[in-house]
Amino acid sequence: DSVDFEVEEGEIHALLGENGAGKTTLMNILYGLYTMTGGEIFIKGKKVIIRSPQDSIREGVGMVHQEFMLAPPFTVAENISLRLEYSGSPFLGLDIVEQKIRELSNRHGLAVDPLARIENLPVGVQQRVEIIKHLCRDAQLLILDEPTGVLTPEEIDRFFLVLRSLANEGRSVIVITHKLNEVMAISDRVTVLRGGKKIITLNTRDTN
Repeated sequence: DSVDFEVEEGEIHALLGENGAGKTTLMNILYGLYTMTGGEIFIKGKKVIIRSPQDSIREGVGMVHQEFMLAPPFTVAENISLRLEYSGSPFLGLDIVEQKIRELSNRHGLAVDPLARIENLPVGVQQRVEIIKHLCRDAQLLILDEPTGVLTPEEIDRFFLVLRSLANEGRSVIVITHKLNEVMAISDRVTVLRGGKKIITLNTRDTN
């Protein structure tokens, strides 16, 4: 309801609120899953029209949902190559994809074997695959919907390091959450939603 929301380059921005506050709905609009009934979207100062996830992806936006969108019988590299735009065979250039996965894994601390089958991977590793999938598309804005819900405490600590690595590279990260302690641990700013309305945006780095 008339939400004014912005995220800066190289920023980790938390979207905080209880269940039903409108956090995921707002981000589903940005990702093109829902059509907004009013307002405007600007990316890097340019007004954009987003009617589908394909539109959003072309604008450099990626979203990792709570339910992962992966094909369990396929390998990591096969899953990612299916989402990339190749001509001809969907599995064309698998060696290039495998190399890219290893490069991104090493750069951001995302330990993933490109030859592993999704059905054999723990949930936390599948989440890394989803992140790498969007990085392979060179997403500059990454949206993560309640990402720590599937992680152990140890995995959460490593996950926060990954997010900071992405932000340090200049990418923007939006974390949808209802956990205040996680907001304070990782975000640069937080926007609070309640009942579909924006309540406040705060700089968490200046908050004790």
